[in-house]
Amino acid sequence: MEKFEILKMVDHTLLSPSATSKQILALCDEGVKYQTASICIPPSFVKLAHEYVLEKITLCTVVGFPNGYSTTKSKLFETLEALENGASEIDMVINIGWLKEHKYSDIISEIKQVKAECSSKILKVIIETCILTEDEKIKMCEIITESEADFIKTSTGFGSVGARLADILLLKEHIGENVKIKASGGINSFEMAEEFIKFGAKRLGTSRLIKLLNNENDKGGY
Repeated sequence: MEKFEILKMVDHTLLSPSATSKQILALCDEGVKYQTASICIPPSFVKLAHEYVLEKITLCTVVGFPNGYSTTKSKLFETLEALENGASEIDMVINIGWLKEHKYSDIISEIKQVKAECSSKILKVIIETCILTEDEKIKMCEIITESEADFIKTSTGFGSVGARLADILLLKEHIGENVKIKASGGINSFEMAEEFIKFGAKRLGTSRLIKLLNNENDKGGY
């Protein structure tokens, strides 16, 4: 794949707790320049970004991030506020403790409620694969398919390990036809990105690919 085709599948991301307004606006400029699928930013910057980009690029933000253990009401409020501020895509972290305790109905209910708040807007559900067993990953495929969310997302990027090809292959085998895969965390080369896409990822969460491309351009490369 051409590098610019890969970038069209990227949620260009900055979720560092030390992110500044200047950095977020620079991220906006990069996302618009390279026509990424979206920019993924902290909720507190969504209104600023919305007013800055003037709908030139899709805005994505996070809910229940990064640990997932805030209450359902909190996640619903976060979602509503983000949408009101201009977000078009929501990446929500599941309550991993509920999964470990087999509280499947609670997880399904929470995802369905957040999806209802999103309506036609895209909801991606983060499962943090690095701390799940294979059976738990398969179960989340079933739950997310039932909940009618749009994407299953591998990682927050704050776990011990990010996206892995083995997880992409596993998720691809068990999700429903209407659920897409977002690989996120640790994607540090165009070769890795292309491999994830080849084996089933429809979105990539990363900030490193544009940095790589900018470095190449600075050196007079592609």
